[in-house]
Amino acid sequence: MAREEIEKAVKIILENVGEDPNREGLIKTPHRVAKSFEFLTKGYSQDPKEILQSALFTTTNDEMVLVRDIEFYSLCEHHLLPIIGRAHVAYIPEGKVVGLSKIPRVVEVFARRLQIQEQMTEQIADAIAETINPKGVAVVLQARHMCMEMRGVEKINSTTVSSALRGLFKSDLRTRNEFFNLINAHAPSNF
Repeated sequence: MAREEIEKAVKIILENVGEDPNREGLIKTPHRVAKSFEFLTKGYSQDPKEILQSALFTTTNDEMVLVRDIEFYSLCEHHLLPIIGRAHVAYIPEGKVVGLSKIPRVVEVFARRLQIQEQMTEQIADAIAETINPKGVAVVLQARHMCMEMRGVEKINSTTVSSALRGLFKSDLRTRNEFFNLINAHAPSNF
């Protein structure tokens, strides 16, 4: 990442909104923003397939594996404002399972890129489907978009839900219903 170029751009933005980038509170802001963007876009330097392949294990299990309520933070590619949400990711193994921690890591890889929610949902599903070749994959993202809450229509109580279904989750109504029932069930109070 060209941190120096980002710092210059932030300084120009500060000047153009009427601020003095040399005042005490802002003097380090260009550097902080550049470091922040480096972190918030680190997904571009990560390969989700490599992450998944690093923890594949042979199994006889052929029942649904679900990791739900994976929090994520992303940036809207249209306004560079936050997207804050939860991901629910399930798959049905076909001879291989992936280490559970790899599912949230894949969500993180795609979240840490400039995004639209619809595309992120598809990217997660496709990475899992193409890498571990399961009988089916289901991904649901639920998110709040600051580009809708902080500006524009300013609707703070709206949530966007997107889904991507592959294999049995798309073709089999019972499998699809089981997935949606599980993600909508409330967790026990001791969790």
